[in-house]
Amino acid sequence: MSTEAILREPAERVHADELARLAEKDDAPRPAGWHLSPRAVRSFVLGDARLGVSRKFYGDDALIDRCIVTLMSDRGLLLVGEPGTAKSMLSELLAAAISGRSTCSIQGTAGTTEDQIKYGWNYALLLAEGPTPRALVASPMLEALRAGWLCRFEEVTRVQPEIQDSLISLLSDKLLHIPELKGDDGTVFAARGFNVLATANIRDRGVHEMSSALKRRFNFETVRPIADRKMEAQLIRERTDALLRHAQVEVEFQPDVVELLVTAFNDLRHGVTQEGVVVEKPTAVMSSAEAVSVGYAACLDAHYFGDGRVGGEHVARQLIGTVLKDNPDDGKKLRHYFDVVVKQRSQKLVGASQWKRVLDARRELDR
Repeated sequence: MSTEAILREPAERVHADELARLAEKDDAPRPAGWHLSPRAVRSFVLGDARLGVSRKFYGDDALIDRCIVTLMSDRGLLLVGEPGTAKSMLSELLAAAISGRSTCSIQGTAGTTEDQIKYGWNYALLLAEGPTPRALVASPMLEALRAGWLCRFEEVTRVQPEIQDSLISLLSDKLLHIPELKGDDGTVFAARGFNVLATANIRDRGVHEMSSALKRRFNFETVRPIADRKMEAQLIRERTDALLRHAQVEVEFQPDVVELLVTAFNDLRHGVTQEGVVVEKPTAVMSSAEAVSVGYAACLDAHYFGDGRVGGEHVARQLIGTVLKDNPDDGKKLRHYFDVVVKQRSQKLVGASQWKRVLDARRELDR
């Protein structure tokens, strides 16, 4: 399939040129099984202007160093945090740089079974030949063991506890027993470079608490929301531009509109505005990832239904949908935000025209 027909390419293909440049200049020590040295992995994630490598993760730089060190150790890495704090993106970037592929992954759900983590069988071959290596269906975890890759495990705390615990022996012994197979085929030893990189949302941890035994096999790192507003604005700008390029859409997304988007999200995320006005925080997740989605959707709205210039009304329409998707009661909180904060800004602030356009979209809350 051509790259033009792919909706979303993995990180190792999107950033193939950067990875190649880093590999060419990489003369630092690297762990066995790693495609890049720890220094080069850090540069890939946080950027290196000398090599023309872009910054991809915005947040705590020291967190990246700790994550890389953990992945060199005998423990797995568990990234925890609020939804939308780029845990999955970070795990994808680390896997792409360390293993050369990020698609070796398991998506945790309430219906995830042990064979989806370990291995299954081609039942037609199983009936015809019995348990043979040819009849074995390898899981992403088994593939990672054999090849020495990182295996990403998304939303591990959504999985039932007894299924989660199937990871304990994998992380402790670095091998997988297949009792149905005899001899050497019955034990798969992990190749150098293998490890597990898992993610979990803080809001989900109470659903299926991890056992103490499994927790001891992981180092926990908390990925926090971006605290720097300028850094968040840069992230939204860069990610939105990338999405628009992929969609082959051209719009005017001016800095004042990006600033408006960041300001609105920060107001609702923290429950207090820059002016000191207290507002009720909605139950919806007001993360940087959601802000990117709102910005991108506002651009598409302006392109297909407007004149190609993104304004406050486009942002407001998408913001309303984001806030109201979890809890209808959040509509009252958003009306209060429009009636108090947005109205005040539309009257007093320099450059209030965009806030006036936001206020004009308030009527959509009453439909």
